[in-house]
Amino acid sequence: MENMGHGGKPIIERVMPKDVAIKRLAELRAAKAKEYDVRLQIATEILDIAYGFFTPLEGFMTKADVEAVCDKMTLADGTVWSIPIVFDISDEKLKASGIKKDDTVILTYTGNPLAIFDITDVFTIDKKDVALKVYGTTEEKHPGVKRTYNYRDKFLGGKITLLNPPKINPPFTEFWLTPLKMRERFKEKGWERIVNHQTRNVPHTGHEWLCKGAWLQTYGELPIEKPIVGVLVNAIIGEKRVGDYIDEAIILTHDKLRTAGYFGEHNHMTSCTLWDMRYAGPREAVFHACLRTNLGLTHHMFGRDHAGVGTYYGPYDAHRLLATVQDKINITPTYSMNWLYCPHCAEITNEGICDHKKEWQKFSGTLIRSIIMDGVKPPRLIFRPEVFDVIMECAEKYGSGSPFVTEEYLNKRTPVFTIEPLK
Repeated sequence: MENMGHGGKPIIERVMPKDVAIKRLAELRAAKAKEYDVRLQIATEILDIAYGFFTPLEGFMTKADVEAVCDKMTLADGTVWSIPIVFDISDEKLKASGIKKDDTVILTYTGNPLAIFDITDVFTIDKKDVALKVYGTTEEKHPGVKRTYNYRDKFLGGKITLLNPPKINPPFTEFWLTPLKMRERFKEKGWERIVNHQTRNVPHTGHEWLCKGAWLQTYGELPIEKPIVGVLVNAIIGEKRVGDYIDEAIILTHDKLRTAGYFGEHNHMTSCTLWDMRYAGPREAVFHACLRTNLGLTHHMFGRDHAGVGTYYGPYDAHRLLATVQDKINITPTYSMNWLYCPHCAEITNEGICDHKKEWQKFSGTLIRSIIMDGVKPPRLIFRPEVFDVIMECAEKYGSGSPFVTEEYLNKRTPVFTIEPLK
């Protein structure tokens, strides 16, 4: 069967046709169905569930699934899954809304109809226990732990069905592709293998060569008469913190590597997935493998300290955890050492290739940020000039003069997606 996703389950879009959705919404409202307005994180995850990004999930997790994820890194049915996907609600709002088990609830976002939620479970969790098992720590300074502690009192589990598709706003419109559309695009390109680059940064030449190295690894033994392997840059677009790169700069700079010819239409694509990073390190790496399997990818790059934060995880912990489930996930990891600049070689190289260790110049985040903040175009061996130009253009157009997230950016930015009235 085509379009098989993670766990060998088919990717099925849980999205009602517009005319059916309008009729169903009217029926529910006539029956006095309860309505509940959700925040951005929940709205985002509703879209991810409905379009199959989170296959085999059909809705928000029940208590049995959450416990299995925490204890065994699987769903209740045994499918590998590493991070809880939950719908939280405060005791106060639960009581005020009257929502209970077996209810069919209309979910809205910014006041407009979004989805139908068929609730099959109402439960509580031990947040400290979840934090320890998923993130390996109970320290609140870990952003994933902080998110867990900030969840409301109760949790609702059950299937969701999308009533109202999102309007994806520029400049993200062309880059947000559902799993089914993504797979169609791969077929059009004739790609037999596709390797994913996970990113939340603008690309310096180290990132570029990370992708090129992974492309070579992925090509392997395949014939070279025509291009049949591609790199998919799948940028994570979600909750931002002050100091992060602005989303617009991330997506447009990666695409510029293609349009400026450092890659080409034959071997490179840029896309985005809506997801709030949990910084769960090894467990997030497993989650990324599941997610990218659903996008139709065959390979996935994993570097040092993948999706980690601070010093909570070792540099290769993600690689080790992936190895324990490799026979249960349908994607091949491509592991990479750090790419860096060697002045002796006068080129970008890799820790595993070059032996001029005393001369290595690594791409530190502090160095890259200082270069960008200076606003002076650096040598092309650090940033491609076309990429640097886009960073500066995005700063002016979207970031009020800065390519980094500020409070002003958070307050004034155009949302990535909006939900319009259903009519």
